[in-house]
Amino acid sequence: MAKLLKNREILLVLAIIVLVFAIALRFPGFIEPANLARVYNDTSILIILALGQMAVILTRCIDLSMAANLALSGMVAAMINAAFPGVPIPMVILTVVALGAALGSINGLLVWKLDIPPIVVTLGTLTIFRGTIFLLSNGAWINAHQMSDAFKALPRASFAGFPILSWLSVAAIAAIYVLMTRTPIGRAFFAVGGNPHAAVYTGIDVGRTRFLAYCLSGALAGLAGYLWVSRYAVAYVDIAAGFELDIIAACVIGGISIAGGIGSVAGAVLGSLFLGVIKNALPVINISPFAQLAISGTVIIIAVAVNARTEKRKGRVILKKAEAV
Repeated sequence: MAKLLKNREILLVLAIIVLVFAIALRFPGFIEPANLARVYNDTSILIILALGQMAVILTRCIDLSMAANLALSGMVAAMINAAFPGVPIPMVILTVVALGAALGSINGLLVWKLDIPPIVVTLGTLTIFRGTIFLLSNGAWINAHQMSDAFKALPRASFAGFPILSWLSVAAIAAIYVLMTRTPIGRAFFAVGGNPHAAVYTGIDVGRTRFLAYCLSGALAGLAGYLWVSRYAVAYVDIAAGFELDIIAACVIGGISIAGGIGSVAGAVLGSLFLGVIKNALPVINISPFAQLAISGTVIIIAVAVNARTEKRKGRVILKKAEAV
C-alpha cells in the first residue's frame, strides 16, 4: 500500500476523487455522470495540448507558444471556412494540423540549428504568432454567423452518447501512448531528456529528436486550434491568451519533470483533469477569473517543488548506493 501511494498517477487519481466529492458536498449535482462527462469534454482541448507539451518537456525543452499556435491555426481555419464554406471540414482540419506542425518546426529548427534556449525561442515565436493573427485578420473577429454549420457542428456532434470532442481527445491519448511506449522516437524523447550526452552515444540525434517533439506539439496545437474556434464559434487575436500557463501546469501537476526524461501520458491526462475539475468548480463557488490565474500559478509552483524534492530523493539514493560500492 505504501508503495502504491508513492505512485504519482495513483495519488492524482485519489486527489481528483477527493476533490470531486468535496465539491459534491456543497453542490450534489457536480458528481452526476452527465456533469462529469461535461467536465471531461471541457478539458479535452487541454488534454490534447498537454500531450504535445509533454513530448517537448521530456526532451528538456519547453514550448510557450502552443496557445499562440492554437490561436493562429484557429484563425486560419475560420478564415478558410468563411471565405470558402464549401471546403470539406476534414481538409480544413488537415490544413491547420499541417500549419501547426510547420509553426512547431520553426521552434524546433531554432533550438536545433541555432542552439537558442527553448524558453527564448518560444517566447519570441509566441509574440510573432500573435502578431501574425492581427496582420491576417486586421484585428477583425470572425463570428458564428460567418462560419458554416458543418464547421461548428463537429465538436458538438455525438457518438455513442459522448461529444466528438471527447472522442478526439481519447484518440489523441491512445495515439500518443503508442508513440511514447512502442516506437523508437518515443523512447528517444525519454533518452534525450534523461541524459542527452549518453543519448548521443546510443546513436540518437538530440537536435533532431527535439525538432520532432516541437513538430508534434505544433500539430496538436493546430488540431486544438480548429476545435477551439469551432466549439466556441468565434476567432480573434487573443484566443486562448494565457492558456500556455494551464498547459504547463497540467504537465507539471502530472509529474512530468521540467528537467526532462520523466513523465507519462497518464500523468499528463490526470494533471489536465485535475485542473479541469478545479476550473469547472471555481466559477460555481464564485471565484473570479483573476483569482483562477493566481491559483493556477500557485499550483505550478507547488507541483514543481514536489517534483524537485522527489527527484532529489532519488538522486540521494543513487549516490548512497554508489558510495557503498
